[in-house]
Amino acid sequence: MVDVLRLKREVCAVIDARQEEIIALGTYLLHHPELGYKEVEASRAVAEMMREMGLKPVEQLALTGVRAVMPGGSHKVKLALMGELDALVCPGHPFAHALTGAAHACGHHAQVAGMMGAALGLHYSGSMEHLAGDVVLFAVPAEEYVELEYRQKLRLEGKISFLGGKQELLAIGALDDIDMCLMFHQSSELTPRITIGGTSNGFIGKMAKFTGREAHAGGSPHTGVNALNAAMLAMMAIHAQRETFRDDDHIRVHPIITKGGDLVNVIPADVRMETYVRGATMEAILDASRKVDRALHGGAIAVGAEVDIVQLPGYLPRRNESVMSEVFRQNAAALVGERLLYEGRHGAGSSDIGDISHIMPTLHPYIGGAKGRAHASDFVMPDTEWAYIIPAKIMAMTVVDLLSHGAAKALEAKAKFRPAYTRESYLSMWQNLLS
Repeated sequence: MVDVLRLKREVCAVIDARQEEIIALGTYLLHHPELGYKEVEASRAVAEMMREMGLKPVEQLALTGVRAVMPGGSHKVKLALMGELDALVCPGHPFAHALTGAAHACGHHAQVAGMMGAALGLHYSGSMEHLAGDVVLFAVPAEEYVELEYRQKLRLEGKISFLGGKQELLAIGALDDIDMCLMFHQSSELTPRITIGGTSNGFIGKMAKFTGREAHAGGSPHTGVNALNAAMLAMMAIHAQRETFRDDDHIRVHPIITKGGDLVNVIPADVRMETYVRGATMEAILDASRKVDRALHGGAIAVGAEVDIVQLPGYLPRRNESVMSEVFRQNAAALVGERLLYEGRHGAGSSDIGDISHIMPTLHPYIGGAKGRAHASDFVMPDTEWAYIIPAKIMAMTVVDLLSHGAAKALEAKAKFRPAYTRESYLSMWQNLLS
């Protein structure tokens, strides 16, 4: 009989002994932020650490993703540990890239370091040979749903099918052999805490191009059609819809204008807009999406412009599996105490882990350790213990519990789970929605 408590102590001891390596990886990623589907340096660093462990990473999955398998003593279950490689644009962040403005203002660098820290603990403690399942490490690209025109261009070129990295891994079949998925996300609180469970919004993405007619802005503006005015009217029409959104649906619509014209002395004839339409359910999202489309068309009609709307596959609402949640909760309590644990509610943000959670048992808790506002210049992680080491330990301990005793807990979670989609029906769902 495997002594699970002993395994977990040994795993945590290895993580403590190798914490400098874990923190060094997180620090490297923090100082080398890259946007989605461009994470060349990040994926190289992760793949190199995997090779140092004696693993055989498969690279360039979904352009920049990395996968490596840590085999267990037997192979009843394949459990994926995930970490996200990408940064977002936040030029004012203290560690922002000087040229691109990319910065890890959401904590993905610590996510990847925590995942690899858990892997180091499981690997070098020798625990994997006592577990009845394989652990598959995924460094995932492009969680932040940004640079929509760039990613749509990649889609049109046939390089990707989805704008999100986990969706793309699903599409290319890289998750076909995976039974369940575990990852974590950083959160910022006044005092560190761990939030387990809860749900979150999904969304649909949109790009709108308003086309007018250029003219001399001073000499003959009456001969032009101002596409910027059309976009502004459309935004006001979107705002006028907000009172029609039900509170329980958690609708969020937040358009930005990515191009407002070409020259100040020319009537704008080419204006571009991007937005999400977020909501707690796909039904609510689609209802709000129709209202947003109506507003976009209305702004164009009002000034005699035209608008072309491109619908993009967004992310599904997130859900967490109960058996995995309880196992994670017990290990978190053992490490930091019950008083720092909180029950998750509904969050209005979104992530492509939501898509995974509709296909297989998935857990996505939030672990404190950051300060400031997510996606803002003051989002930093001064406490390396909470940022890197505590998440690595809880993840590794959870893996031990799930895959020990013949992977009983993992198989229980798998048996209880009722998937909303298979891979094939998932891909068809997005195709049908967007058509």
